[in-house]
Amino acid sequence: MSDESPLPPSASEVDEDTALSEAQRALDDARRRIGEVPAHVVVLNHAMGLYELAAIHLSAQPPRLPDASLAIDALAALVESLGDRLGEEAPTMRDALANIRMVFVQFSSRG
Repeated sequence: MSDESPLPPSASEVDEDTALSEAQRALDDARRRIGEVPAHVVVLNHAMGLYELAAIHLSAQPPRLPDASLAIDALAALVESLGDRLGEEAPTMRDALANIRMVFVQFSSRG
């Protein structure tokens, strides 16, 4: 048997453990909050993110049409396949999709 006692953790190890614990608590809290929100609200939030992503690529100089097209197609996949399951915002999302498609066509026709 050794007379040596284990070394206490260093300050950096304690700080790292504390940071990891705090990060895990924050992640658990975020999961809990997201779980309390109706799914259609979270999906709408993501759909709006895709709309904004398409707009960002269209407004770039020069416009990044392939990237905008991908974002628009992803938005369309959500809006068109989910339809009224998106709740009362479904008509707004259909209008937003039509508008961003129209802008895309205008940019595409400019060459």
